[in-house]
Formats: sequence, structure tokens, C-alpha cells
Amino acid sequence: MISLGDPEPAAPAKRDRLGLLRDHDFRDLFLSTTVAKFGYQITSLALPLAAVIALDVSEFEVGVLSAMTMIAFLLIGLPAGAWVDRMRRRRVLIVSDVVRALVLLSVPVAWWADALTIWQLYAVALLIGVFTVFFDVAYQSYLPHLVGRDKLVEGNAKLETVRSTAELGGPVLAGQLIEWLTAPVALAFDAVAMGASALFLLRIRRRESKPETARDSKLGAEIKDGLKFVLRNRILASIVACTGSWNFWMGAFMAMIVVFLPRDMGMNPGEIGLFFALLGVGGVAGAFAVGTVTRWVGEGRAVWLSVAVTSPWVLLIPAAEPGWRIWIGALAMAFVGVGAVVYNVTQVSFRQRLTPDNLLGRMNATVRFVVFGAYAVGSILGGALGQYLGARTTLWIAAAGLCLAFLPVFFSPLRNLRTLPDPEPEPAGVAA
Repeated sequence: MISLGDPEPAAPAKRDRLGLLRDHDFRDLFLSTTVAKFGYQITSLALPLAAVIALDVSEFEVGVLSAMTMIAFLLIGLPAGAWVDRMRRRRVLIVSDVVRALVLLSVPVAWWADALTIWQLYAVALLIGVFTVFFDVAYQSYLPHLVGRDKLVEGNAKLETVRSTAELGGPVLAGQLIEWLTAPVALAFDAVAMGASALFLLRIRRRESKPETARDSKLGAEIKDGLKFVLRNRILASIVACTGSWNFWMGAFMAMIVVFLPRDMGMNPGEIGLFFALLGVGGVAGAFAVGTVTRWVGEGRAVWLSVAVTSPWVLLIPAAEPGWRIWIGALAMAFVGVGAVVYNVTQVSFRQRLTPDNLLGRMNATVRFVVFGAYAVGSILGGALGQYLGARTTLWIAAAGLCLAFLPVFFSPLRNLRTLPDPEPEPAGVAA
């Protein structure tokens, strides 16, 4: 595309490739996301493996631990959205990163003191979950302010690329760290990553004005406004139902796969990290493919097709056997990663585009209350089923549920839409 000897056309091509990365503030958000996501991959693998390998807990206890990271969305998910809409979002992001770093450091300290228990891991998982609620709600509400609504798809796609790349390299790094240092000590690296993430956020120059809140504003009424805004829109409601169903069964699936791989398949932490890295391979491919997919089939159809076409591959994992055959199941993770990223970029961009600024926090909190609350409940169910039926049988049940998760969006207006509709005028009853 760039002709030799003609420098003038080269500049637009370069701008097109970098896009938002040329903006100082978005670049710092991008770097913050990069180090935080790589750190998160360490925690997501090291925390359950610390319970399974270091403490040798039961399947049900692993399910409870998996649920504790998400149960905060049920406990404080809805009020968190209203609180975030009253605060400067950048400040919420920084405080959340710092607190999570300190909480994570408590695990290696307790391990070195020979005092680590499953109850401490529960507490760490819960506190990480609480501040992740605030971080995630503020993060998705902050992006439209930082890049503008017309660049949301580009911004989300670039950030999804980071997430997918972290899912590619993060588990490999995490697996090696766990094998070399043990799972509890590996968590110290995530604490450092969280601290670095906070430093990059501090570098962002653009400042928000403090949101205005009506004097007679009541928290309960604001939460109700957020619920009404999400549930009254048929497309938003179908997206929440699809994501919630998929997360419910994925919670059960992930709670048992960290038991299935080391105990049933005999895999060591390094091999487990490589197994999960294949999810990142698919995620990177999905981030690059999302523009092409939406042009081919349309934005609306991409939402349900991305889940319907890729979820059935997960059935290969409970069908696997020890040895080389488990890696056939691992390839399924790549296809699941493609679908997850195409789905996330499309539906998150639509939600952000649809929602007025004063409702962004509550909309995101409402959605996360449902979808991550479903993950927490699914994790507990997975642990209970694993305790009585075994990890493999539980994976079969969860995989079957994942294959049906696309039905709410299939039986919605999205089934035949190429272009997502413009936002409806905001009703008089929904206001800040």
C-alpha cells in the first residue's frame, strides 16, 4: 500500500495502522491494560492451583474458591454502578489496582510463614472480586470519555487484542512461574503488575469533571433506573441473557477443568499454562477477525453466530484422554477464544454506543451483576457436581449448556440484523 519514493501517502497508512495508539492517553490506558491482563492470567491460574496442588482441597472447595472471585458482582454489583457514576472513573481505576496489589501480596507472605489456608484464599478471592467490580464498571464507563463514541469499536478491538494476547502468553508465563516458584509465590508477580498498571493510569493527562448528582438523588432510585434501562430494551436484555447463560456454564466448566487437568490428565503447571494459552491464540485471531466478520454477516448476526458456531468445540475437552489426545481438546480452546472475542467486541461496543453518559456506570454494573453473578453461581454448582459426579461428568454437563447459550440472542431481533439499530430516545423516567 505504500509506494517507494512517495512519502506523502505513507502518513495516512501509518495513522490507519496505529489509530488510537497515537493518542497519549489511550496509549497509557493500553499499557495499563497490558500489564494488568498479563498479571491477571497469573492469578487466574495460580489461585486455584494453590488450592489444588499446595493445599490439596476438595472439588467443592475449588468451586467455592472460583465463585468467590465473582460473587462480589452479586453482593455489590448494582450499587457499584451508581457509586461509580458519582465518582471520577480514573481515580476508581487507580485505587482498585493498588488495593488488589496489596491483597495479592498477602498470599506469598502467608506461604513463606507456613500459615496459608483455604480460608485466606477465599478472603483474597473475595477482596480481589470486590475491587474488580469497581475497576470493571469504571473501566467500561471510562473508555467512551477517553476516545469518544465514534471510536469505541476501534478502542474495544485494540483492548481485546491485549486481553487475547495476555491469554496467549500469560498462561505459559504463569505455568512456568508456578512450576519454578510454587503457585502462592507466583502471585507476587501479579501484585507487581497491578502496581505498574496504576502507574500508567496516573500518567493519563485528560481529566474528568466530577459527575453532577442531583441533591435529592437516592441510590435505590438510581439502581432502579439502570435496571429499567437494560431490561426495557429487547436487544440489551437478550444479550444479557445470552452472556449470563454462557457465563453460568463456563463458571461450572472452569471450576472443574483446573481439577480435571492435573488430577485426571496428569498435567503439570507448565503444561496447564500451555493448554490455556491456546484460548489466547483464538482470542488474538478473533480480535483481528472481528471487523471482517461484522462486514460479512453484519453486526447483529455476528453477536449470535460467534457463540453458536464456536461453543460446540468445547465438547472435545471432556472427551479427551491422557497423553497427546488432551491436546486435541486444547485446540478447542482456540475456537472458543475466537468466538468469545468477536462476541465481546460486538456486544460491548453496542452497549456503550447505546447508553447515555450518565447511565454508563449503572448499565455496565447491571450487566455485570447478572453475567458475573451467573458465573459465581455456576462455579458453586460445578464444585457440587464435581464432588458427587466427578470432574469429567461435570465438564460434559457444562459443555452441553455452553452449546445452548446462544438461543436468547438467536430468538431476538439480532437474528436477522446486519446493522445494530440507533439508540432509542431516553425515556423521561430514566435520568441521573
